[in-house]
Amino acid sequence: MASKKIEEILGSKAESLLNHKCKVDKSMLTLPSPDYLDKVFSQNDRNNRVLGAMHQLMNHGRLAGTGYCSIFPVDQGIEHSAGASFAPNPIYFDPENIVKLAIEAGCNGVASTIGVLGSLARKYAHKIPFVAKLNHNELLTYPNKFDQVMFGRVKTAYNMGAVAVGATVYWGSKESDRQLLEVSDAFAQAHELGLCTILWCYTRNNAFKVDGIDYHTSADLTGQANHLGVSLEADIIKQKLPTNNGGYNAVKFGMTSPKVYTDLTSDNPIDLCRYQVLNCYSGKIGLINSGGASKGEKDFVEAIETAVINKRAGGMGLIMGRKAFQKPFSDGVKLIQATQDVYLDKSITIA
Repeated sequence: MASKKIEEILGSKAESLLNHKCKVDKSMLTLPSPDYLDKVFSQNDRNNRVLGAMHQLMNHGRLAGTGYCSIFPVDQGIEHSAGASFAPNPIYFDPENIVKLAIEAGCNGVASTIGVLGSLARKYAHKIPFVAKLNHNELLTYPNKFDQVMFGRVKTAYNMGAVAVGATVYWGSKESDRQLLEVSDAFAQAHELGLCTILWCYTRNNAFKVDGIDYHTSADLTGQANHLGVSLEADIIKQKLPTNNGGYNAVKFGMTSPKVYTDLTSDNPIDLCRYQVLNCYSGKIGLINSGGASKGEKDFVEAIETAVINKRAGGMGLIMGRKAFQKPFSDGVKLIQATQDVYLDKSITIA
């Protein structure tokens, strides 16, 4: 995809997204690069097998060797229900089609449940890197609760041939203390076995909704969630793209600084995303943003916008699911590859 085509897709937002200069200069960050594993990741305390697992993940698919990562995630069948997730395209009730789409789209890896990946491990674990998600929330229980519960074991992920495990912590929830302890233990075990780790760093607390505004995806709150996540030795942070800012000021608890809003961020979404990157040890731990819910005709444009924002902010890539699998197979492949084209386009630079 040529950059001119990307400009056409972005439309009226092209100027603000493609020519923006961030308040936090890129020189302050560790940026994705082909030698990221050699110069940055290899300096941490993870063992050589973890380094090898990261090499497998970062050197597979269309973005192999670029320093960027495109992961196809499908674990929504547990929380959102299989019906709500797969009714728009019932072929994905069959787990094999999940893996087939990730391969066809040229993704770095496929992320799903222990059950989905385990059912196909002997056929596909050597063909595309597996990211086995260990914990989930489920909403069949009534009244609904919002808690991440361990569904799988690290050793199971290891035995099926996964290169990485994933987990979620609902930062800000009353259960977050237990979740962080469980995930910390799981990540330590994963590293001992030579698996890399990806943390879904989501915020969850009814107090984060103030005067009709939802601050669950504010740059300041998600930024702190990222900082907590890297403290658990996550090797990659998954985070929703920020949609606003000022969460700390609205909820009136926790601690922040006025400079977060004057010196480090602006209203531009690239600045907001850069603050998320800054909280990932200034980019030493890669940030991948999620694609969000499918909105039909808007999906393609929103996916390109998300890729441009993440790349120009200094992020490592995308983990995009519903926008791809809730449409025909070939359209899902095209959408994912269109976002990959953003990372392959050298004219789209770091802001």
